[in-house]
Amino acid sequence: MKREYLASLSIVVALILCTKLVEAQTIHIPADQASIQAGINVANPGDTVLVAPGEYFENINFNGKNIVVASHYILTGNTDDIKNTIINGSQPTHSDTASCVLIINGENEGCVLAGFTLTAGTGTYWEDEHNRGYYYMEGGGILIQAASPVIRNNIIRHNEALKRRSGCTSSGGGAIRVGDGNPQILNNLILKNEGRYGGGIVLNFSAAIIRNNIIAGNFGGQDFGGSGIWAYGNGPDRKIIENNTIINNYSASSGGGFWIMSTTVHATNNIIYNNSARTAAQISGSGIFSYCNIQGGRSGEGNIDAAPGFSDYSYTLPDGNACIDGGNQHASYNDPEDPDNPGSALAPAQGSLINDIGAHGGPGSMPFPVVDLSDVEWFEMESLEFSIYPIPAEEYLTLLLNQSHTQDISIKLFNLAGQEVTSTILQTGETSRKIDLKSSNIPVGVYIMELADSLRLLGQRKIIIR
Repeated sequence: MKREYLASLSIVVALILCTKLVEAQTIHIPADQASIQAGINVANPGDTVLVAPGEYFENINFNGKNIVVASHYILTGNTDDIKNTIINGSQPTHSDTASCVLIINGENEGCVLAGFTLTAGTGTYWEDEHNRGYYYMEGGGILIQAASPVIRNNIIRHNEALKRRSGCTSSGGGAIRVGDGNPQILNNLILKNEGRYGGGIVLNFSAAIIRNNIIAGNFGGQDFGGSGIWAYGNGPDRKIIENNTIINNYSASSGGGFWIMSTTVHATNNIIYNNSARTAAQISGSGIFSYCNIQGGRSGEGNIDAAPGFSDYSYTLPDGNACIDGGNQHASYNDPEDPDNPGSALAPAQGSLINDIGAHGGPGSMPFPVVDLSDVEWFEMESLEFSIYPIPAEEYLTLLLNQSHTQDISIKLFNLAGQEVTSTILQTGETSRKIDLKSSNIPVGVYIMELADSLRLLGQRKIIIR
């Protein structure tokens, strides 16, 4: 109880300091206003819109207001209030504006979203600010544009950016899409979101501080790659990625954990493990990575490659794991101290005060909600049952589906450099296809066959052609 109280108190103090206003008012939902949006509409800068537990079928817009919108978690420190205060974005007024939350009007760090479960958002139709005339469905859970809000202590789960309506180039940022801003994304569970690029977080010409998040089970990446964090172009400040656990994400192309291009990411004390992709499963692109636990290893000060050994979906490190006290030893990265055990870290951090690599370590370490994460697992690479013969192949391959499927299926063959060498379409209702290798002049070698429908990868198999 003492620890929960301290965690709660620290949040309340931070939010009070953030508003910088003595006369701020609290608007209670639904006692004072019937909906969250109605509370936002009457709020003044520095006010708090305090939302009681319940499920709210809304798609809210901060409308440029630097206010706090929060659940009772900011008062109680009880993580059950995060689970039980839900913004469900499945019933938008217009299908083209279906993000759970819009923060798109220049809001600053006085704009805070804290203590909610955000789910069932499907994104907002949005013109690319850097390439006018091109449109995207962006930000299933949260769309942030030219703003610098604080997004903290939320569960952002089962949102998507997948629609490809007429005139839409692609869809990205299943959980959060940020453009040209500098948000703080802190202590969130970002789980099982989907986007055709950046299934988890998209940073487009944006800076950011991303700390102490669990980013797990997000998938997609069919168009431009990326599933955990997708980063392109420089923003108004640095991209700082610290003490996150980025695990079990899947990209249908490259960069299951990170996809980085034309920008620099500063990543410290992160676990980047068990992500999967056709190429560059953990990290696609360059960045400054230090004191990270990266599967397959990576050059950089203090980086390690050690299985995190998680025994359950809380992603808590087991005793003796190399990530415990394995982060940057500078005091600025220290874990919080347990007041009852001086010199020892306060749970969920472990060991001494030296930084624990991953979401449970570092000065921002806080308890996460205990939620059912059983559907957040390694992406199932062969969810569609099929057979291929003969293996090794010479002049032809035959693909045989062992189950029915309700969509057309694309069949593509890639070399080990990730280059497509041939493709065909299996129409709905068809159960087999013979692929002529000889007429396609495919060289002898090892290839990856990929099956996908319009939304996701259905399976991969290694093929040998001789």
